Amino acid sequence: MADMAAFGNTVTEWAAGDAAGTGGTGKAAGAADAARELAARLPVRTVVLLEGASDAEAVDALAAMRGRNLAAEGICVLPMGGAMSVARFAGFLGPRGLGLRLTGLCDERERDFFARGWVRAGAEPQGFFVCAADLEDELIRALGVPRVEELVREEGDHRALRTFLRQPAQQGRTAQQQVRRFLGTKKGRKIRYGRVLVEALGTGRVPEPLDDLFASL
Repeated sequence: MADMAAFGNTVTEWAAGDAAGTGGTGKAAGAADAARELAARLPVRTVVLLEGASDAEAVDALAAMRGRNLAAEGICVLPMGGAMSVARFAGFLGPRGLGLRLTGLCDERERDFFARGWVRAGAEPQGFFVCAADLEDELIRALGVPRVEELVREEGDHRALRTFLRQPAQQGRTAQQQVRRFLGTKKGRKIRYGRVLVEALGTGRVPEPLDDLFASL
């Protein structure tokens, strides 16, 4: 739904203005007012906070596979552009802000950022889900490296992968670590494969953190 995308965009603009120290004036203040108006009109009931666009692609792909229209259910999937922004977004959106329910998905190394953000927002503790390393790592383990390499070939990136694997820096890493690193080596590749990997999952193979996130929605 376009309106839900507009809500996400206005919240992102609001957060960017706050980070720049201009949260009370100009465009940021206008974005805050627009976010409040959209939240009430749509209405939004839950926001899924994610680190970046690749995570959002994975969530959207799984929603489509399961026949769910998250926007129509009042759920906004919101990539924040980095986990360090979570306290700001959670503060704006959670019980002490717009009063929305918060959930999310994060990497293990981001757990403390999310936990502090939830405290700041007054949100339900443990209301987010943690990947062992990151979501790409979870998906690669679920599919297996051979299947991921097949998908890379199908996507036309096999030659690039072979070149990457010959680099000295990749020697000594496990095959899973190598493939995971490869997905992040070109702008836009990680985002594209967020969807590709999820769409390749069979029934019952969805990584636990992602499956638990959907069970909570």
